[in-house]
Amino acid sequence: MAKYSGDGGGAVDASLDDVFHALSDPTRRRVVELLGRGPATTSDLARPFEMALPSFTQHLSVLERSGLVTSEKKGRVRTYRLAPRSLELADSWLAAQRALWTRRLDQLDSLLYDLKEQQT
Repeated sequence: MAKYSGDGGGAVDASLDDVFHALSDPTRRRVVELLGRGPATTSDLARPFEMALPSFTQHLSVLERSGLVTSEKKGRVRTYRLAPRSLELADSWLAAQRALWTRRLDQLDSLLYDLKEQQT
């Protein structure tokens, strides 16, 4: 999968495709929101969701593979933390797209204004 580097630098650890795939699911987006409040254990994260724990842990695995979260196991307890670098990767890509389309729409606006001026 292609890597993205918004600053023209070297390869970025997380794949942009993996990040957007992980964020495409509402359960995983909600987990990211929950982890934005701070680290949480698997059981704490799973509590608000009505699904079997094995199904929920698959969501956590997708998030971890994408680089959006990290986990640490102490004894039998696994704690997850948000890894903001992958979110920054997605944000950089979106910002570049936003800038491109803003520039294009500004050019269109100027062209339409010039055409209108020529007709009057």
